[in-house]
Amino acid sequence: MDHAVAMKTGDSQLPDPALAGLEAEGLACRRGDRLLFSGLSFTLAAGEALQVEGHNGSGKTSLLRILCGLSRPAEGEVRWRGQAIDRMGEAFNAELLYIGHQNAVKEELSGFENLMLAAGLRGETATPDACLDALARMGLAGLQELPAAMLSQGQRRRLALSRLLLSRVPLWILDEPFSAMDRKAVAQMQATIERHLADGGSVIMVTHQDVPITAPQRRVRVGAG
Repeated sequence: MDHAVAMKTGDSQLPDPALAGLEAEGLACRRGDRLLFSGLSFTLAAGEALQVEGHNGSGKTSLLRILCGLSRPAEGEVRWRGQAIDRMGEAFNAELLYIGHQNAVKEELSGFENLMLAAGLRGETATPDACLDALARMGLAGLQELPAAMLSQGQRRRLALSRLLLSRVPLWILDEPFSAMDRKAVAQMQATIERHLADGGSVIMVTHQDVPITAPQRRVRVGAG
C-alpha cells in the first residue's frame, strides 16, 4: 500500500518562502513499485533546524539524499535560494555538507589525514592547526595519529562529524549524527549544531535520539501515519 506523508510543525512560525534557503515542493519518492512518500513540501530558513521522522524504511535517508541532490525525486522540486538544485550543479554542492549514516572515513589513514583529505576533496583550505583543533573539540585529542581502523565506532562517528567544524557552508544535512556516541559526545555535537544555527546556518537531520535544540526547530514525518 502506498505511504502518505504527514507534516507537523513546532512552535516557530513557518518562514517567509522569499527568505527561505531551502524549499521542497511536492516531493515524492519511490523505491521500486512502492511509494515511500508524496506531496511533501516545506521551507527552511537560516537559523532553523528540521528533524525528519518516520519508521524504518519510510524514506528518511531517501529524503536526505533528494535534498542533497544525490537522488532525484519521483515528483516535485527542491530549490536553494530560489533556484532548482538540479540546475545549480556544483554551486549548490559548495553550499552544503552531507554526512550520511556511513562514516566514509579511510580506515588506513589517521584521523588527521582523513580531515586533511576531506577538506582537499571539497576544495577547502584546512590548516594542520585547524584540523587538530576540530579533532580536539570532538573529543579526539591524542588520537589524531591513530589509523581510523583502530578507533571505536563512536570515535569514527566523531571523526566524520569533525568535518563540520572545518566547513563554512550554510547547510548541514546529517543522517543520525548522534549514532554510537556516549552522553558527552552527544552534548558536544548538540552544542556544535546550536552554534551553527546561531551563526545563521541551517540543519536538516534524521535522528532517533531526543536531543533538544534551543534554536527554532520543526519536524517533518515521512511514511505512513
